[in-house]
Amino acid sequence: MQEKEHAIKLRYQVEDSPALVESVVLGFQNVITAFGGLVAVPLIIAGMASSSVEQTAYLISAALFVSGLVSIIQSRGFGPRFFRVGVGLPTIMGTDFAFIGPAQSVIALGGLPAYFGGTMLAALLEIVMSYFVKPLMRFFPPVVTGSVITLMGATLMSTAMDWAAGGAGAPDYGDPSNLGIAVLVFLIVVLFNHYGRGNWSSYAILIGMGIGYLFCLFMGRVDTDQILAAPWFRMPSFNQIGIDFDWRYALPFLSGYLVTVIETVGVMQTLGEVTQRELSDEQVAAGVRADGFGSFIAPLFGSGPAATFSQNTGLIPLTRNASRKVAIVAGLIMIVLSMSPKLATVISVMPLPVLGGAGVLMFGTVAASGIQSLSRISFDTRNLIITASAIGIGLGVSFRPEITQGLPSFLAGLFSSGISAGTIVALLLNVLLKERKTLR
Repeated sequence: MQEKEHAIKLRYQVEDSPALVESVVLGFQNVITAFGGLVAVPLIIAGMASSSVEQTAYLISAALFVSGLVSIIQSRGFGPRFFRVGVGLPTIMGTDFAFIGPAQSVIALGGLPAYFGGTMLAALLEIVMSYFVKPLMRFFPPVVTGSVITLMGATLMSTAMDWAAGGAGAPDYGDPSNLGIAVLVFLIVVLFNHYGRGNWSSYAILIGMGIGYLFCLFMGRVDTDQILAAPWFRMPSFNQIGIDFDWRYALPFLSGYLVTVIETVGVMQTLGEVTQRELSDEQVAAGVRADGFGSFIAPLFGSGPAATFSQNTGLIPLTRNASRKVAIVAGLIMIVLSMSPKLATVISVMPLPVLGGAGVLMFGTVAASGIQSLSRISFDTRNLIITASAIGIGLGVSFRPEITQGLPSFLAGLFSSGISAGTIVALLLNVLLKERKTLR
């Protein structure tokens, strides 16, 4: 497999194996970057089901355990060629927001057992669809993949800015102290990443967020009571709530899995770009299959569907680390955290402005990778229309998600995400707009 020409020289290629201590530190960076997304979905699901404190803690631990397990599967890759599961590139997996909408109606009908059973049955669709990814890859030329990667970073930016402001809906949203903390973390990450030598540059995200966390601790902005109250150890267990297998509960989740397939293909393309690898169609299909397989086994442990996280791709060019070993170690860290509520709580109470300061740079790096990919194509009228339409509509849906509320439920599900909306537009225009032959 050939490496791409790239402006950024990686310290560690995919097959490289950093020393154990360095792998743990780099892996921990991945975990804290993804932690907000890892715990947010089970918290929302617990609220929908009016779960007790104990049950909520169980759902969070289960989500961490499954996220770690599936991250290892996706990053390592397992199985024979026909049923290869996992792309084999450094990937972080976690619970997905795409399923929150249908989850609300299903939980109202049959509670958490219906939610687990419905997502488990519907996950079979994604596994089946993974076998049709290869013929579909010809519809993903550079103009489409470059647009999707750019859109992926750009749509995540609103999340980063919400974090920097204190969190969407927070009473102190946009408070100067929140923005000041975010700016502090941002500047520390930038300076260490640019001027740091060796490991200091690779650890820039961890250093910036660590200093920001300590700063917030001294300011009294960290809820230490929750940390002290959390137990040190709890063994993982199989589903304690139950699973209700009924196809009626599976139908609402089908659109969520279609969105996941579209987004995962985009994330795989982004991974290929930032790890400087030319991905085969089989690898992309194996990555989609890992999403489906992870979502199928997740309810067995008490977790919702798993999907590939896009935000962690921004860490790879910033840390110049593409080692799959680091992602596997990150998966092991998540499994350890799932068994230690106290350690998990230390991360979960991290003030959002700390995460926002790092997120702005990470998500911007993803967008920049897409722009770099687009710079390699010829921007004739056709490619300009495809790029402008995909990014414009994708960002428009991200900024105004309520625009899709009046659509039929299936279409509303497909276009509910800015990434999926932009990708669908790019794919359709790529087919409809035929390339014109240049006259000489």
